[in-house]
Amino acid sequence: MGMNKNTVLAWATFIMILVGLGLIALGAFRYDDVAGYGFASVGVGFFAIAWVFNALKGRV
Repeated sequence: MGMNKNTVLAWATFIMILVGLGLIALGAFRYDDVAGYGFASVGVGFFAIAWVFNALKGRV
């Protein structure tokens, strides 16, 4: 039983949410200087891309 396009997009969305949470956590807890803002903003960008992947499920 192989994975279809929707399953791949679902897994990509899940992985990108985990990476986004990890980057936001790094920015919040590990880095106290300006680099923390960069990590957190990239994490929010990962959330935006994951949202697009989730919106594409069923349409591709």
